Amino acid sequence: MSAKSPTVFLGMSGGVDSSVSAVLLKEQGYHVVGVYMKNWSKDLPGMKCPWAEDLADAKRVAVKLGLDFLVFDFEKEYKAKVVDYMLSEFRAGRTPNPDIMCNAEIKFKLFLEESLKRGADFIATGHYAGSQDGRLLLSCDANKDQTYFLYRISRAAVKKSLFPLAQLKKPEVKRLADAAGLANAHKKESMGVCFVGDVGMKDFLREYIAPQPGEIRELETDRVLGFHDGAVFYTLGQRHGLYLGGGLPYYVVKKDLKKNLVYVSKDLNSQALWTSELSLENLFFRSPSSLPRSGAIFVRLRHRAPLLAARFEFTDRAKGLGKVTFPAPVKRPASGQSAVFYTGTAPGSVCLGGGILV
Repeated sequence: MSAKSPTVFLGMSGGVDSSVSAVLLKEQGYHVVGVYMKNWSKDLPGMKCPWAEDLADAKRVAVKLGLDFLVFDFEKEYKAKVVDYMLSEFRAGRTPNPDIMCNAEIKFKLFLEESLKRGADFIATGHYAGSQDGRLLLSCDANKDQTYFLYRISRAAVKKSLFPLAQLKKPEVKRLADAAGLANAHKKESMGVCFVGDVGMKDFLREYIAPQPGEIRELETDRVLGFHDGAVFYTLGQRHGLYLGGGLPYYVVKKDLKKNLVYVSKDLNSQALWTSELSLENLFFRSPSSLPRSGAIFVRLRHRAPLLAARFEFTDRAKGLGKVTFPAPVKRPASGQSAVFYTGTAPGSVCLGGGILV
């Protein structure tokens, strides 16, 4: 490898996406240093944190590809910046997205800063996203695109970040992993809490938030249908885990934290579930001039949700408040989730920023 080759510190999780990113970066002539970020290692009752296995998988790939390999221990910072934030939001009755906070505070801030200190020219991750001159772009794979989780990272961070999977779709990534002989080519993706593994969010929260039994009531009749172990554990639109018997499913449509009540309804057309206007706070725009003057944008309300035409306007620019309006009602996301803005729907469209739903 030429001494002039740029050095890239690649975040390696032990999964196939970051592993194939290492293969691609090597092929492109970079000097690749694999880095495992140790963000969380605490076991939960009945659920072992998979960090040691993930670290071993990442090391195995690094050895096969001949990469230098490092471990960055960010547990203290992760607890303060991501976990404590998440717990605070849930206690307030909101439903935060810890992946978004992790990317903004850890992967594209702390990891970037530490990597540059140690001689990196760039960092890279296995995210499905694109970039150009600091702009964050929709990736080629509409199903896997992860810009929703990246919208709060700074333009300066994106300029120093590489996304090798921008032009690939997941099946192609798996084929490349097979071709490279990577042992984790078909490793199952974790679907639980982002930093714990396959444990569910409610199980995780129970370790930190004491149960507080209360009533589940039907919205239309105020009739008590059952009981819950804490309103903070439930989120708007939830239908699983209510245990209210057979027939048509009930959906959580409202929470009263002061009275510790959860309201549900069988009516999918309930006004509590739908809205044509959403209020936002803590707005973040990736460039001061990124928002179109007309306010016409496309909005994603959940990962993998369709991009919807909408109009944005500030309600108090100084306080970072605004609202988005839609031509037709949309299913209301839970407060604490994010609405993310784009210029269009095609691959390469620019992610403008977004805000937190009130």
